[in-house]
Amino acid sequence: MSDERTPLVRVPEHTGARVTVLLQPEDSLLSLPRPKTARQLLAALDIAEECALVARDGELLTPDRRVWPDDRLLVRKVASSG
Repeated sequence: MSDERTPLVRVPEHTGARVTVLLQPEDSLLSLPRPKTARQLLAALDIAEECALVARDGELLTPDRRVWPDDRLLVRKVASSG
């Protein structure tokens, strides 16, 4: 994920490890305190696990996969239509 925009910082008082997230389809770039897993990332974004895909460097992450400091992640909301 290569994006030269400045991310919107969530919880700016947090001085620890952070991750950068490209949220689609909104095309929002966010910087937030690092969650430990993809599941915690979705919870922090208030998105149900079954409603989004999380990827790092083109690889899909299952909800239990670790998220590392300074990761650049893609969160793509998905919806099914019946």
